[in-house]
Amino acid sequence: MVSPSVKEVFIQGITHDGRTFRPSDWADRLCGVMSQFRPGGPQPGSHLNYSPWCVPTVVGGIKCVVVNVQLRDAEPMAWDFVINFARDNDLQMVEACVIPDTIPVGR
Repeated sequence: MVSPSVKEVFIQGITHDGRTFRPSDWADRLCGVMSQFRPGGPQPGSHLNYSPWCVPTVVGGIKCVVVNVQLRDAEPMAWDFVINFARDNDLQMVEACVIPDTIPVGR
């Protein structure tokens, strides 16, 4: 279960026992499958770029997929697919929240 205050979930390409997940392009493949799920729904050509709700990245030398919780709100079955992919493959997940760029002065 994802905490209510979480804005993003990072699925890391490393298993709970510390092994690197294979194949090496797993993050690109997963995000490619999820490319149709986006604000406003699929558009012509949307399969050619990643959804803003499911983006591959590298953090600390580890391939990751950043999944925004807006996906859960818009497409619950797509959210379940991504989260279950991580669970089924024993991948580590980290919850994140948005930190503001500036903190108001005087508080």
